Amino acid sequence: MTWERLNILAMTHDALCHELGDRYGRGTYHASAIFKELYVDLNGAVDRTPAVVASRGLSEALRRDLWFEPGTMVQEQCQDGITKFVIRLHDGETVESVVLPMVTHQTVCVSSQVGCRMGCRFCETAKAGLRRNLTADEIVGQVWMARRRYGRHVRNVVFMGMGEPFDNIDNVLQAIRVMNDQRGLDIAQRYITVSTVGLVPGIERLAASKMSHLRLAVSLNASNDLIRSELMPINRVYSMAALHRSLAAYPMKKKQTLMVAYVLIPGLNDRPEHVRELAAYLNPLPVKVNLIPFNPGTGAPFRAPEEEEVKRFCNALVAQRVQVQQRTTKGRDLMAACGQLGSRYASERANGQNRV
Repeated sequence: MTWERLNILAMTHDALCHELGDRYGRGTYHASAIFKELYVDLNGAVDRTPAVVASRGLSEALRRDLWFEPGTMVQEQCQDGITKFVIRLHDGETVESVVLPMVTHQTVCVSSQVGCRMGCRFCETAKAGLRRNLTADEIVGQVWMARRRYGRHVRNVVFMGMGEPFDNIDNVLQAIRVMNDQRGLDIAQRYITVSTVGLVPGIERLAASKMSHLRLAVSLNASNDLIRSELMPINRVYSMAALHRSLAAYPMKKKQTLMVAYVLIPGLNDRPEHVRELAAYLNPLPVKVNLIPFNPGTGAPFRAPEEEEVKRFCNALVAQRVQVQQRTTKGRDLMAACGQLGSRYASERANGQNRV
């Protein structure tokens, strides 16, 4: 009989128990030992786990059947406490991830695709187009690699790296199940944020997934359809009105808020009338606006706002009784700030090397 490879980083503890039983007549004891080796000791050589070695034939079977390919960290850059790392995957593609320091923990910003097909004009990743989706184990592998490299204080996960998570929703949801498993990485749903450009079917799918403690973030970036359609082609398919309806219907826990990202671009979406339109659009949704100064990438079509321009827009939102948080720009020189990941692919496309 020919077995499919045992894709360990894409499996929950229960799934591994089932596979060990079906394949080798083993069960919970060995699955727990393997998970401890992999996620607590952060050692990928699970075939050498003592409990596995002591079980006749199991170590050899796992060496034959196991698929464990988190990739290889090929680049690491640090600035202002922020670290961007690049992982080369088994097929030679690379993804970029970022570790962000917080007061009590660290957050890892993960990618869900190699490239992206959403085409947002302010985003570096969009310049590459979509190369391929990441598999669930490649997504989990970024978190596993971050925790192994930077320590167990890597506790929060944000899907704000390369790609649109809801354009790869099956793999993203499976990766979240694996991360959330208490016997594995043990990352609580409330510490996981999924960000979207506004793919309404994905928001509806997440709403129906029974992962009610996950945090949802929406990249809005405009106060009306005209500007949003210019910045984000997805708005021509799912208008702001359709997006608003999906957000209003999204199941929220008590005191839970939606995160709304607003990339501030001088002269385009930062006028007084935009403040009023944005406040009216967000009312009465339970939201917090994450105000992000535009971070220029390669051949950027816009300029970065001055600090005074950001403060003025922020204060105007507060005056409209909008809860707002002004994002401090860090990692810009590393091309690790919001909207800057994937500069390598943008360069390749400029040189005619991009794959579709």
